[in-house]
Amino acid sequence: MGVNADMPTPYKRLKRVLFGRPLASDRLEHEKLNKKAALAVLSSDAISSVAYATDQILLVLAVLGSAALSYVVPISAVIAMLLVLVAISYRQTVFAYPKGGGSYTVAKDNLGQMPGLIAAASLLTDYILTVSVSVSGGVAQIASAYPFVKPHTVTVCVVVIIVLMAVNLRGVRESGIAFSVPTYVFIGMMLALIGTGITRGLFGLEAVVTSTPARVDVVSAGRHGLTIPTGFALTFLILRGFAEGCVAMTGTEAISNGVGAFKAPSSKNAAITLGWMATILAVFFLATSYLARHYGVMPTDAETVTSQLGRHIFGGGALYYLLQYSTFALLVLAANTAFADFPRLSSILAADRYMPRQFAARGDRLAFSNGIIVLAVVAIVLVWLFKGDTSALIPLYAIGVFVCFTLSQAGMVVHWRKTREPGWTRRAWLNGIGALATAAVAIVQVATKFTSGAWIVVLIIPTIIVVLRRIHRHYEHFEQEVAFTGQSPLMFLHHTVIVPVNGITKPTAGALVYATTISEDVRAVYVEVEPDKTAALRDRWNSWDIGVDLVTLPSPFRSILRPLVDYVDDLAARGDADLVTIVVPEIVPRSWLGHLLHNKTSLFIRTAFLFRPNVVVTTVPYRIGSAARLRELVVHDQMLEETVETRAAS
Repeated sequence: MGVNADMPTPYKRLKRVLFGRPLASDRLEHEKLNKKAALAVLSSDAISSVAYATDQILLVLAVLGSAALSYVVPISAVIAMLLVLVAISYRQTVFAYPKGGGSYTVAKDNLGQMPGLIAAASLLTDYILTVSVSVSGGVAQIASAYPFVKPHTVTVCVVVIIVLMAVNLRGVRESGIAFSVPTYVFIGMMLALIGTGITRGLFGLEAVVTSTPARVDVVSAGRHGLTIPTGFALTFLILRGFAEGCVAMTGTEAISNGVGAFKAPSSKNAAITLGWMATILAVFFLATSYLARHYGVMPTDAETVTSQLGRHIFGGGALYYLLQYSTFALLVLAANTAFADFPRLSSILAADRYMPRQFAARGDRLAFSNGIIVLAVVAIVLVWLFKGDTSALIPLYAIGVFVCFTLSQAGMVVHWRKTREPGWTRRAWLNGIGALATAAVAIVQVATKFTSGAWIVVLIIPTIIVVLRRIHRHYEHFEQEVAFTGQSPLMFLHHTVIVPVNGITKPTAGALVYATTISEDVRAVYVEVEPDKTAALRDRWNSWDIGVDLVTLPSPFRSILRPLVDYVDDLAARGDADLVTIVVPEIVPRSWLGHLLHNKTSLFIRTAFLFRPNVVVTTVPYRIGSAARLRELVVHDQMLEETVETRAAS
């Protein structure tokens, strides 16, 4: 019996276990998200920033000592107001672009190609950093509870990113289900932490405990070269703290960019989810900063602000560990926002011919698999380079986000001016104010964080733009090259077929049968690596007498490819062949071990002629071990005899 082609191979069985069975294209609508799942999938990045945003403000202000705590709440309040402004602005974008209104789409449609590419490059950079920062921040939470984890930070980060990649490759709906539980557990634990902490503070049930920011004093002082900040130095510190705290707003655009992932009515559901996300984030961020000031908490080398608040408010019991576990889970899963949006943006760019076409293709599970894999690989490299240190990655973070905020809102101003829908003036003013505010923040971020790592982002974004433009030029040139109007006549060419042989075998006979069906000019070519065997082969060939000439090519240096390539080039140079087809007999063993025991000559031949014009390489497989081979060979022999007889008669 023959081999069943539908029987899954070991690779396919493993793939189904890891990623699930393939889904039909018409299942795409069923894979979309409701509001509760979307809050987990698309808002986890924004909500999880609560776990490190307050830390970053205090890390910068630590050189002020205990006075730093008096600035943390006002700075957080300004950021929260900015968050509300941006959320309202994006709510307008959600309805204006029901298929997805990311910064790239809005900027390209309303401001032009270059602003769109700036937004795209900024977003791609931010999504990569989102994975790195979220995962490293989550591992830092676990290391706060279990110090023995800290030396293995990079390894744990890499494992987490790989798991996230695998979950996302299973598809949007299943990743939404997987991420819903930790998101809502974290929300519940934060409500318990805030409620208990404020209640105890109001009734005087908890004494203020101050932690010593040993690492922070050294790091911050080294960054700014300051000992007693006053005047301009103090203003700079406050602006730097504000810039670092703005990481709380990362991920705000995810819902606007992912409107297409929502169940119908998609715009309405996306707008409601955006409101939920902004409210939760603003409340949690302000409350965390307030509790940090109230309890005198400063981040240390060994413990985050969230962990210290948990110890002060819950003690060291089960609630504390549940808080840490849920924070860890949400932080590492917050990277899912990037895993959802990076592939989606890449597919849009690929459709516009700014990224390789492979990024536009959906995988077996209806996910943009190529984008997911590339994002995971780049994030792993980044974590390894920065040793999984969240504080080292943060200075690179959020700059691209605010560039995108600015371009998106400026684009919406142009959009309202063009459409002039009812109420367009009010909407344009709202987007305009938002654009000015976020532009100011972007300038502050670049100015205050430039020497601490922001220069890397300032360099990377233009580099990505150059790459995107070169890809686009390639596709434009390719389109011009392959364009065919169909009005020119097809020219009949002299077609020469070459069959490389190393002896008279069944695979050789099969290849010759095929070759004689596509051309009358068929030549068997033998590369003479061992001259002492040539005479015997030629005698057998003449005895076979099939009407196909055997051409012998000497190879003094024992190369198979070089004489064959020279022979084909010589045919073209003499004008003896307009089109050359090389028909290669290929042995296909049944097992993987069999593949290792045979030369890959056919692969090498295909590679050698890949870039040569007017040369076609095709293979005729000979499958070892198939019972059907006997019948096939009988047919091949009959066909070969009939072909020879027909040619002799003519």
